Amino acid sequence: MKRFRWGILTAGKMSAKFVKALKLLENAELYAVGARDESRAKLFAEEYGFQKYYSSYEELTADPEVDIIYIASPHSHHYEHTMLCLRNKKAVLCEKAFSLNSREAEAMIAEAAKQGVFLMEALWPPFQPIYQKTREILNSGNAGSIVHLDARFGFQPLYDPADRKFNLSLGGGSLLDIGIYPVNDVLYFMGVPDEVTAKASFTESGAEHTLSIIFGFQDGRKATVFSSFRASAGISCTLYCEKGNIVFSRARDMSQRLNVTLNGLEPQEFSIIPEGMGYQYEAAEVMKCLEEGRTESEYVTHAHSLNLMKTLDRVRKEAGIVFPGRD
Repeated sequence: MKRFRWGILTAGKMSAKFVKALKLLENAELYAVGARDESRAKLFAEEYGFQKYYSSYEELTADPEVDIIYIASPHSHHYEHTMLCLRNKKAVLCEKAFSLNSREAEAMIAEAAKQGVFLMEALWPPFQPIYQKTREILNSGNAGSIVHLDARFGFQPLYDPADRKFNLSLGGGSLLDIGIYPVNDVLYFMGVPDEVTAKASFTESGAEHTLSIIFGFQDGRKATVFSSFRASAGISCTLYCEKGNIVFSRARDMSQRLNVTLNGLEPQEFSIIPEGMGYQYEAAEVMKCLEEGRTESEYVTHAHSLNLMKTLDRVRKEAGIVFPGRD
């Protein structure tokens, strides 16, 4: 089994979660971590067992031994950091949201093609067992077509205008942080919507804290999406289908539950608590693609990430969400 040397760009909480999952994969080698603060990089490297640490992202991306770089910087820096990695011929797994807008996403994808380098958005859902089971049920035809989708993600973090969740300069607001998940559900199960209606409520910092969206399709299907930093709405998605309903949910620890109620059949329930909070699946996909010589994943395609970002752009326009200097 070929082993791949991973570099981690930023030494924050999300990187720590990802690295814990990465440790579950035999072909993943914890090689180097880079941060702007050398002491943070050193502490992270020592805690998780990395061979090297760097006090700049430039040093990390210039290391010829690094095969793959996982990017977990704030949304506002994904474009800059992805381009830095790609220009140094590094395969990239970039956290969602892929970028701040679709123009940046297009440029990232074009640069990956130019350099002949692998690039994937780190979208958690498509690799998870409940999503794959739901897709299996829908493909079987047993549920019929989806008539309506209702998805939500809401929790109540402490308000701090400097925190990335509420800081507009860092891409703050519920949409890119948590709203992206229910919006992704719509695209994943129903396709790109034809109509978008969105309303938002804003914090004192200018970032939105609550967002309600209605998506419409030309064939009459509808989807409703809700994201909020003010309401503990949980994380769930309900598919109302012609022959029954499919409901899946997860908790903050990534434990997953799926309930299926189809006409004329006994109700079914599936539950799972994945190791590593399920992040290892996307890491395994990156290494599988590299071993096969591919520059794109069939599970999270460049087209899907671009369509998702374009849809998020439409939502922001409708809701009046603006990132100063980036729109």
